[in-house]
Amino acid sequence: MREQLRTTIENFRTYDAPFATKVRMAISNNLKKARTRQDCCGNHGQPGC
Repeated sequence: MREQLRTTIENFRTYDAPFATKVRMAISNNLKKARTRQDCCGNHGQPGC
């Protein structure tokens, strides 16, 4: 769990996009993970994944 949080934060920090885009991606990717009940949304390297 801690590793996932660390990776999520690192992806958010290093992803090259405007802040609003990163927030939208993070929300979208986390909703996708919640719907599929999986640990990964399939968009490796994006915020929220």
